[in-house]
Amino acid sequence: MLSALTLLLIFQLLGEVIARGLALPVPGPVLGMLFLFAALLIKGGPDKELQGTSQTLLQHLSLLFVPAGTGIMVHLHRVADEWLPLLLSLLISTLATLVVTALVMKLCQRAPSTGGVSS
Repeated sequence: MLSALTLLLIFQLLGEVIARGLALPVPGPVLGMLFLFAALLIKGGPDKELQGTSQTLLQHLSLLFVPAGTGIMVHLHRVADEWLPLLLSLLISTLATLVVTALVMKLCQRAPSTGGVSS
């Protein structure tokens, strides 16, 4: 488990160093995840230890939202002051997500099947 966590943190660090070093507008952990994905594609997939560690992290993913929830509670006065822009951004982003998802789904339904199992 320790080597798998180390591997995940190394990729996150690599992404962070590249994002900051090149002043990219992409968060370092996102770049690190892309690098990890590329490495796993080249390697042919994760090993058992990385799979087990990833599953354990995913089972406890909700704990990672505690700091964000705490931050909202600490700055609740700002949320109260700026509720309208927050509400509008949430509504617009949700609507945009629904529209894009629907368009992608229609596009995928129109695309000819390339084989595999059909339903």
